[in-house]
Amino acid sequence: MRTPTGRRTAAVLTMAAAVTAALTTSPAQAIVGGSESAEAYSFMGSFQPSFPAPPRPDHHGCGVEVLAPQWVLTASHCAGKNPTGAKAGVPQGWKVRVGSLDTTSGGEVAEVDHYYRLATNAEGFWGRDLALMHLRTPVRAEPVPIASARPAQNAPVRLIGWGMTCQDAEDDGCYPTRLREADTVVQPLSACPAADPADRELCLGSRDGSVAAGNMDSGGPALVRERGRWAVAGVVSGPGGAEAPTLYTDVTRYADWINGIISGTDVPPDDKIPNVEGAVELYGCVGSVVRTAASRPTDPALMLTNGHCVDGKRPAPGSALADRPADRDVPIADRQGYPQTTAHASRLVYATMTGTDIALYRLEETYAQLRAKGAKVFRLTSTPVRAGDPLTMAYTSERLHCTAEAVIPHLREGGYQQNDSIRYTTRNDCAPWPGTSGSALLAPDGTTIVGIHNTHNTAGEQCTDDNPCEVGRDGTVTSVQGRGYGQQIHMIASCLTHGSELDLSRRGCTLTRAATRP
Repeated sequence: MRTPTGRRTAAVLTMAAAVTAALTTSPAQAIVGGSESAEAYSFMGSFQPSFPAPPRPDHHGCGVEVLAPQWVLTASHCAGKNPTGAKAGVPQGWKVRVGSLDTTSGGEVAEVDHYYRLATNAEGFWGRDLALMHLRTPVRAEPVPIASARPAQNAPVRLIGWGMTCQDAEDDGCYPTRLREADTVVQPLSACPAADPADRELCLGSRDGSVAAGNMDSGGPALVRERGRWAVAGVVSGPGGAEAPTLYTDVTRYADWINGIISGTDVPPDDKIPNVEGAVELYGCVGSVVRTAASRPTDPALMLTNGHCVDGKRPAPGSALADRPADRDVPIADRQGYPQTTAHASRLVYATMTGTDIALYRLEETYAQLRAKGAKVFRLTSTPVRAGDPLTMAYTSERLHCTAEAVIPHLREGGYQQNDSIRYTTRNDCAPWPGTSGSALLAPDGTTIVGIHNTHNTAGEQCTDDNPCEVGRDGTVTSVQGRGYGQQIHMIASCLTHGSELDLSRRGCTLTRAATRP
């Protein structure tokens, strides 16, 4: 039920609400100790994707630098915010503005039509945090060359970027639209405690961090002077540690990789993108738009997720929430994970974590309206999952292939109990992680939702938060680290009426009754 963490989780890119937490935990100043640039750099650019959308009015997410008329260089984790985390592929809604001091006007604007990442998150991109992006049309900006050699310790460098100027992510004043710069020196890697041990990074800035790059400077360059002109020696990757300089990937180490792609002699193939159609990104959880056999085209559509994924206070043990106001965007993914359309949930119809772990939201859009926009809608089953049933877990960036290993009489976790829970096999690739909560469990037809993933045991503890335990019919308690579980949803359809309304008193409805409203 938690969101994933890892080394340098606060990497200095923030491009979606999913990364908002990083803003509050990482150094959050732009070119710390710097000043506004007096003159524009023809090769310097601002990466401005519409999805995932950066949380700032100018839509700046990362820095880029022009290496050739149709090629810009940035950080891998900037291009890694494509929906499926692919290494190479075709984006949607990505553009760059180059050659201007201002992120909102001037220069040239070009659409990105391809990306190539040197390394992915799964491969471990620290020390290899580079990506090339191809532009649909050439720009006239004068390119910047790659430095001929790694700059030596104490060598002068210039840092430039449009990163944040203060800590408050909700304050538009923290997002500068004017380019900033600072002159500093190369530090020994020992001055950056988080440095990659393979010596593939540069530690740049003052030792106390008073001059450094910061949040949303990712992808921006470290510049050195060669033959009277600027050359790029490094690209912002992430913080070097608390009150420390910034870590930059050493671009000079990867000149062959860069030139092989730009020249066309060594271009990696595109990744095979999994079909993730219909998944709804709820930033820490997943949802799906669902209908029953009785749903009519004119009925308001419903979204299914976990009860523990509701905004605000969770339903208490032994109770449920019903008919509460809601305000949630519902981006429904296309096959590649980009939004096919974005609906809006205005009502929490029902939520419980007792007996099962589900929440239903009513959308402002009808099923007919969503269908007209090409959005995927899943059908709710009326049949329980049984041991041996094949399942596909529909996460936002991939599909996990699972099998129902057993149906557990009772599953307990942190004061809650669910019944007839679905335990997955640990074979194949069925290994859920924090953030997969709410993912639909699909039947082999790929359209019918037969269950919903809700938890897994992270530490082997017994019946505590994030450590569910199984309770057999004889009262035996079992707790195994790594086991994942889903919940039955076949009982939902019996509790719904026309118009996507809930009636917990209907014959056959066995969902937990709602608590009395305050």
